[in-house]
Amino acid sequence: MSQPASRIVKFINEPVLKRTAQRCRERGIVIPTFQQMRNPASIPDAIKAKLKGVGISELNPVNLFRISWKNDMETGLYGGPNFVEIPRAITGIKARIFGMIGKYFPTGAHKVGAAFGCLAPRLVSGEFDPEHHKAVWPSTGNYCRGGAFDSVILGCVPVAVLPENMSKERFTWLAEIGAEVIATPGCESNVKEIYDKCWELKRDPQHMIFNQFEEFGNPIWHFHVTGPAIEEAFRAVAGEGSRLAAYVSATGSAGTIAAGDYLKTIFPNVKVVATEAQQCPTLLNNGFGDHRIEGIGDKHVPWVHNVRNTDAVAAIDDEDCMRIFRLFNEPEGHAHLTGLGVSKAEIADLSLLGISSICNVLAAIKAAKHWELNEQDVILTMFTDSAAMYASRLEELTAERGAFTTLTAATTYIGSFERQNVDHFKELTHPEKKAIHNLKYYTWVEQQGKTYEEICAQWEPEYWTELWEEVHGFDRLIESFNREVGL
Repeated sequence: MSQPASRIVKFINEPVLKRTAQRCRERGIVIPTFQQMRNPASIPDAIKAKLKGVGISELNPVNLFRISWKNDMETGLYGGPNFVEIPRAITGIKARIFGMIGKYFPTGAHKVGAAFGCLAPRLVSGEFDPEHHKAVWPSTGNYCRGGAFDSVILGCVPVAVLPENMSKERFTWLAEIGAEVIATPGCESNVKEIYDKCWELKRDPQHMIFNQFEEFGNPIWHFHVTGPAIEEAFRAVAGEGSRLAAYVSATGSAGTIAAGDYLKTIFPNVKVVATEAQQCPTLLNNGFGDHRIEGIGDKHVPWVHNVRNTDAVAAIDDEDCMRIFRLFNEPEGHAHLTGLGVSKAEIADLSLLGISSICNVLAAIKAAKHWELNEQDVILTMFTDSAAMYASRLEELTAERGAFTTLTAATTYIGSFERQNVDHFKELTHPEKKAIHNLKYYTWVEQQGKTYEEICAQWEPEYWTELWEEVHGFDRLIESFNREVGL
C-alpha cells in the first residue's frame, strides 16, 4: 500500500482498486469527477447520450453524472444552476431571496452530492472495498438516502442509520431500494444516539462509517460544487449595483454551509448565516431540546464546520415552519397567496420547499431585517429537498389540527411572515465564534476520538485553505480509476 500526502485518503490499496475497477467495468460504472459535477459541460458526449433515456430517480450508474445543480428536467441534460425566487409579496422585505433547488438531484435532495463526496475518495483509493464492506450512512434523513443511492449503484450494501421519528417517506424509500435500516431513538435533534449506534457497528470491521458530520469529503463537495453554482445563480440575476449580501444555510452536518467559504473567496463582504431551530439553539445559546425541522441535526458542532467563517446565527421557531408548510401546500393557503398578488407559477414553485427550506427562508428574512438590506441586496439560500418528502406530515397536521381554512391561512401569513423579526438572531463577534468552535471539544475530542492538536489547528484559516485543495487529488484518483475501468 502506498501512502499519499492527504488528510483524507490515508493509503492506496492497489489490489482492492483492481478488483473494484473490474466490478465497475462489469456494471458499466464510470465515476464522475468533482470538476464534472461543477461543470457538466465537461462530461463526455457519450455519457450525455446515455442520460437521455434514463429517469433521474433510476438506480442507473449514469445517474452519478446527475449529481449536479445543473440538471435540466426538460431535456434530461444540463443547463444553468437550478434556483427559484421567493417573491417579495410573500417575504415582505426589500431584498430578494433565491433558493437553490435540491429536488432536481437524484433522490430529490442535494445530500446525494455530500454522500458522493465522502464515498468517492475512499472508493477510488481502495480503502473502501465494495466486495467486503457495508457502507454505513448515519443521518437525520436525506444524507443516508443519498448514500444508499450511491451504494446500490455500486452494488454494495448500504446501512442507513436515522432517528425513528423522521418522516415515513424516508423509511419507505430506503426499504424499496434494499437498504438495511436502523432506526435510533428520538427525532431530528437526537444525533448522539446515531453516533452511539455507529460505535456499536464499528466493532464489525465489515462496516465502514461515512459520518457526514466528520467526513471532510462533505464540505469539500459543497465548496467546489455548491459554492460555484451559487455564484453562477447570483450572477444570473444580478443587476447593476446588485450585492450578494448573505448566504443562509442550516448548519446540519456543516457541509452545505461550506459553500459560504467558497463565496467569501469571491465576495469578501458576503455574510454567512447559520440556521437552527429555536427549540434547540445549540449555536445561538449553547442550548438543547427537540424540534420538528427535519434535516438540520443539532445538539453539537460538527467536526467539519469552519466556525470562523460563520458571521451570524438565526434560530427559527419550528411552529412557524410547520404552519408555512401548510400555507404553501394547502388549497386555502394558495388562495390567500393569490390574493396577495402571488402568481400561479410562483405558487407552483412553493412545492419545491421542504420544511428545512422554509426555515432557511425565514432566516433570510431575519438577516435582511437585521442588516437593513434594500432592493440592491440578494440573499441566496438552500432548498435542500421538497414538499414531496413530507406528504405524511401534511396528513398528520390535518388530523391533529383540523382543516386548513381561510382564517388559518391569513393568521399564518400574518403571524409567521409579516411578524418575523430579528429576535433569536445573533451577529457573531470574534470571541463568540471562538466559543462556538470550542464546543467541538466535548463531542469530538472527549467522545469521538479526535485530538486536541487538531481542534486547535482547525481555528486557523490555513487548515481550511489546505483542505479545499484536496479536491485536485480526488479528481486525479478518479481519473486514474476510470482509466483502470476502461469504459
